[in-house]
Amino acid sequence: MNKISITISALFLSFPALAQEQARGQNQNMGPADLILIIFIITVVLLLIVAYTLLNTFKSLSNELINPTPFAHAEQTKIPEWDEWYAFKKSKPPVLNKLLGLRPISEEKDIQLEHEFDGIAELDNPTPGWFMVLFYATIFFGVIYLFNFHVSGWGKMQEEEYVIEMNKAKAEKTAYLAKSNNNIDETSVNVDKDAGVLAAGAALYKTNCVACHGDKGQGVVGPNLTDDYWLHGGKINNVFKTIKYGVPEKGMISWEKVLSPKQISDVSNYIESLKGTNPANAKAPQGEKEG
Repeated sequence: MNKISITISALFLSFPALAQEQARGQNQNMGPADLILIIFIITVVLLLIVAYTLLNTFKSLSNELINPTPFAHAEQTKIPEWDEWYAFKKSKPPVLNKLLGLRPISEEKDIQLEHEFDGIAELDNPTPGWFMVLFYATIFFGVIYLFNFHVSGWGKMQEEEYVIEMNKAKAEKTAYLAKSNNNIDETSVNVDKDAGVLAAGAALYKTNCVACHGDKGQGVVGPNLTDDYWLHGGKINNVFKTIKYGVPEKGMISWEKVLSPKQISDVSNYIESLKGTNPANAKAPQGEKEG
């Protein structure tokens, strides 16, 4: 084995000499003989390495055959009897006790302190860590709550939240009603006798309709609005339609670009409230009578 090692070392040491020889003759072209020599040396080195490895392997195998290593048998685990298993299980504390940090009653004698009073002894059983963490967390939460709601005023109390929510709901209701009022047309308008609606309609009537229909609806240029005779229908949807689109051939303009749908509805309801008032100097009936 030592001879093989020396031979491999000698071959490795011969490479620098070959490199120096090649450097001295670097101006000369490498011939086929030089190339064959290099390949031969590399092959010999590889063969020697393989032989060296195989020899070591065979040596280890022969030593193991001559002096085999004793086989270590695994110790057999003793299967406990039922009583032993049950006693062992009873001795282990429940999982809940481990999580909560509780000590069984059987261990009280081990944690009992020396002093006692009136037959009452004290145990060295401190509060579990999880409980103390929870306790201090509630204190921290209480301080933050107190500062947020009662010191800084950043948070809103229940009364303030109620007022805010009510104002928000009122604004949303107003926006919804305004939007729904603008969706009124001649097919959806309804009779509304609310005093606020009639007052709003009366104000619009006096501003826009008095010149043609009179201050009491008795009729001037336009027809009488207080009797049961109507040129274009006297129901609320007919009145709404007449005001909205007008009667251009009779000189009445369309009011849909001047008044909103809600305003036209208010005026229509006010005109409906004039029926049967019979003002003085009313214009003669025109159109067809409606019951």
